[in-house]
Amino acid sequence: MAERFDLLIVGGGMVGVSLAHAVSGLGYRIGVIEAWPLESSAQPSFDDRVIALSWGSRVILEAMGVWRAVERAAEPIQDVHISDRGHFGFTRLSHHQEGVAALGYVVTARALGKALMEDMAERQAIELICPAKLKSFSISENEVEVRIEQDASEQRLSTSLLVAADGGDSQVRQFLSIPLREKPYGQTAIIANLRAEQPHRGIAYERFTDTGPLALLPMRDDRLSMVWTARDKEVADLMALRDEAFLLRLQDRFGYRLGRLSELGKRSAYPLRLRQAAEQVRSRVALIGNAAHAIHPVTGQGFNLGLRDVAVLADLLFDASQRGQDPGDDTLLKAYASWRKRDQNSVALITDTLARLFANPFGPLRLVRNLGMVGLDLAPSLKHLVARQFMGLNGRLPRLARGVSLD
Repeated sequence: MAERFDLLIVGGGMVGVSLAHAVSGLGYRIGVIEAWPLESSAQPSFDDRVIALSWGSRVILEAMGVWRAVERAAEPIQDVHISDRGHFGFTRLSHHQEGVAALGYVVTARALGKALMEDMAERQAIELICPAKLKSFSISENEVEVRIEQDASEQRLSTSLLVAADGGDSQVRQFLSIPLREKPYGQTAIIANLRAEQPHRGIAYERFTDTGPLALLPMRDDRLSMVWTARDKEVADLMALRDEAFLLRLQDRFGYRLGRLSELGKRSAYPLRLRQAAEQVRSRVALIGNAAHAIHPVTGQGFNLGLRDVAVLADLLFDASQRGQDPGDDTLLKAYASWRKRDQNSVALITDTLARLFANPFGPLRLVRNLGMVGLDLAPSLKHLVARQFMGLNGRLPRLARGVSLD
């Protein structure tokens, strides 16, 4: 006989664990299926990559009760400086103008994962099923039967709702044959940490270049996180450079606003493409996070978008628990897909447009975009709307995003 759950989450990375944490006080029995031991340093979601958390994500994490643990490892983004390399356009966003303590925060995925997992073992509603691999599942009118491989044997589980939080190559999405809309950028993000001669003073720099955006984000101990978007054909040569030569190339792209750059850490490279699942839900199944969407890293919206998926699904599951409703009910899942559609599409459109617009060398277009940046800097009300979008505060907000705990 299959072990019974109300909610099974496939994927124990940052988004999957966030959902388990968010709904753990609602009376559901929750299982988290993860292929890696969650304490393993090889767990790909909890590596040393840097995450840019928006102010809205701080509100969600605070309502979940994990922000204090995150804050210990996070560096505030006080201001954002946006510019177009070699041209006159620039815009500045300030936390003072928005009336918040910070526009966002920078934290490593490892530190964020540790904070999310800190009290997970004490939450009796959650069972961590790991390491375990999803083998298959079948959907009936009343449940999803899931087959997993654990300890070299096959086990059967059943659940009212199956949530795919298993990343861009989601097995759940592939099993359901949900097609992906994909758009390659011909770009790769090169990521590393480094130090500058001058203190960063909590300022995040987003510099648009002819190969794509270049971001330097403030980190703890006055270090910086670099996200350099380069053309695919240039990446192999850049990755092969010695640290000193790489820093000279980077200095040429960024300039000397922070003085000389130094102390380059390990470099990693990630090809970039826009990916959107054609369907967010199926009968008794919901897709969240990278299983549903992957966007360009410009403006650092990726994890924040996934965390807002969590907040909305948790909100609807809260209502279902109050009414004694089936958590896998079609009405609930359709409401989730409808609620998330506008935010997901808006962020995908904005990031895609920025990535393509600022890499286009056409002279008249370049002039228009630079005039637009200066105009934005001189228009407080418009800049406020832009800042709220990047802070994750626009649109209809679920309880967690308004700072209301579900426990």
